[in-house]
Amino acid sequence: MKLRDVAHSRTGDKGDTSNISVIAYRAEDFPLISELVTAERVRAELAGLNASRVTRYELPKLGGLNFVIAGALGGGVTRSLALDAHGKALTPFSST
Repeated sequence: MKLRDVAHSRTGDKGDTSNISVIAYRAEDFPLISELVTAERVRAELAGLNASRVTRYELPKLGGLNFVIAGALGGGVTRSLALDAHGKALTPFSST
């Protein structure tokens, strides 16, 4: 099963911090998503960004997880040399 089959995602940014949400399509899938999609796993999937910290927040009533990834955007939108300086295309688990 692929994560995209059971959840959708949104991204955002503020300065050098990226924000990625993972939201279950169905409430009954949230416990499994919550168990498997950990801060450590997101950090490993995005290892190439050299983020300083990944913090996970749980929103069980919404069936969602929110990951705040500090230091992920190469100094922020105005300082980054990345093609996607806003981090809108960050997709952990794109290959799973």
